[in-house]
Amino acid sequence: MARTPSNMLPLGTKAPKFELLDTVSDKKCSLDDLKGEKGTVIMFICNHCPFVIHVNPMIVKLAKEYQEKGISFVAISSNDVENYPQDAPHLMKDKAQEEDYTFPYLYDETQEVAKAYDAACTPDFYLFDSEMKLVYRGQLDDSRPGNGVPLTGTDLKNAMDAVLDGKAVVAEQKPSLGCNIKWVTT
Repeated sequence: MARTPSNMLPLGTKAPKFELLDTVSDKKCSLDDLKGEKGTVIMFICNHCPFVIHVNPMIVKLAKEYQEKGISFVAISSNDVENYPQDAPHLMKDKAQEEDYTFPYLYDETQEVAKAYDAACTPDFYLFDSEMKLVYRGQLDDSRPGNGVPLTGTDLKNAMDAVLDGKAVVAEQKPSLGCNIKWVTT
């Protein structure tokens, strides 16, 4: 299990636009289609990563709570499915149903979206405000598989609450940590 940290895209960065296949609905979705009224969480995840498996229950809980408040959630998998077939689109759809995702689970086949966001690991979290400017990037919380720290979602939750309250998000942000994105090698 590789322990790769986030690259920490600069705060204030405008969300890179995309159009990707939603493996749940089998339809192409753009960022404009999916953005929230008050904020948007973009998550780079995958099916097999133990770090993602560990945080899935909190991701689902936070999405259900904050989608009602105007923050949309979007999950993207950018992994190389030739070498990691467990992350294939049809299995992404199964995972979304199994975990009860209330958000789209998009497949970034070309890996261009992960590169545009400078994503490095799974999970990697990005929160954009209503103007689609980056206000938070990094970890969900301090919990990791096997470290005994309870899963709370505190870091992302505090950032979303600040956005909803019209306050500045704390500038000190910790990188996420997880498995590296499985890049296609040519």
